[in-house]
Amino acid sequence: MAGPGYSFLGDEERNNVNKVLDTWGLTRFAYDVPNFTSFVRQTEEAFASLADVQHAIAVNSGTSALITSLAALGIGPGDEVIVPGYTFVASIGSIVLSGATPVLAEIDDTLTIDPADVERKITNRTKAIMPIHMLGAACNMDALCALARHHGLKIVEDVAQACGGSFRGRRLGTIGNIGAFSLNPFKVITSGEGGLVITNDTHLYQRAYAFQDQGWFPLRRDTGNGDILFGLNLRMAELAGAVAVAQITKLDRVLAATRRAKSALLSRLELPDDCPIQPRRLNDEEGDCATVLVITCSEREQAKRLATTLGSKTLDDSGRHYYRNMSQLRLLGDRGKSSSVFHRHYAGDPVLRVLPSLTQTDDLLGRSIGVSIGVSDRYLGAGFGISVRDNDATIDARARTLCDAIFSAL
Repeated sequence: MAGPGYSFLGDEERNNVNKVLDTWGLTRFAYDVPNFTSFVRQTEEAFASLADVQHAIAVNSGTSALITSLAALGIGPGDEVIVPGYTFVASIGSIVLSGATPVLAEIDDTLTIDPADVERKITNRTKAIMPIHMLGAACNMDALCALARHHGLKIVEDVAQACGGSFRGRRLGTIGNIGAFSLNPFKVITSGEGGLVITNDTHLYQRAYAFQDQGWFPLRRDTGNGDILFGLNLRMAELAGAVAVAQITKLDRVLAATRRAKSALLSRLELPDDCPIQPRRLNDEEGDCATVLVITCSEREQAKRLATTLGSKTLDDSGRHYYRNMSQLRLLGDRGKSSSVFHRHYAGDPVLRVLPSLTQTDDLLGRSIGVSIGVSDRYLGAGFGISVRDNDATIDARARTLCDAIFSAL
């Protein structure tokens, strides 16, 4: 039960960790060691180079990356951030914990945020859109960026599940104003726990750095250009950095493996064009991380039969990845016992008072099954599938099982 990067852990990560343990240099800061460059700093430099951006900040989790990104943009009480109803709870939670209000939008048949519904949800309080590149696949960033430009909005890309993916030749996380990544064990690459924030905006970088490290200017300088801020301690630990920097060098190899495996599985399915059960549409097939193959049925009952045969479940049963399974949302507007520890202090601010009904999202998730390619995660709804290490014989066998299950569900 892990992401594809976990399968690539090896001597490179072990050697880096041993270097940290040999010196007990457990923090990125070693003021008394000349010419010291921490593994955390190397992680930032390596990821910025890989993504072709000016700035990267390593933090202790993907959630911290999201909160840091929102803080950098100045998102807070009274602001609204549009986010899809299909995402991990941390995406919505980061908005709430910033003091802002999450406005839930529909997904479309790509299972990513629907630009048409985003446009319907924009108000005079909207400050940002948070597209989630869900299950390894890109959102329609052209449409979202056009909306953001027209309405003067910011874009925070949540790339937790799509590290290394792209949209029309551009790495995800580099298209909006700022991008947030997760490196937990279920993600494309991993450092155990960890996250990254990337941006080409030097002012946003300065604010993000300050927020994740007690208000210091970048690289812990006492003075610099930008805003003087209070911050938190959301820094990545050096042991995590030792693993992360090695995994970053393997990212393209990991994606090559997931894409090869997904292509092999799909080629063996041979579903006719008129079959009512088909893979989801993708906004950019070449840029897909290929960590999950989503199969969408024309009818909910077909999906239930398919899930039962595979020993899996439909995506509306994937825990706190689906807004209806987030009990916190039902209490967010309750001033007496709000699920937000901060919202009750802002008496005049708008909060989610009634759980919205996202009928399009409900329908799509109820008709969709996730087939694992590299991410094996039953909670995500990807309990059946193949791994990046499977040989052709194993892929053949799993493809036959999947194909038989599809036709028996019709």
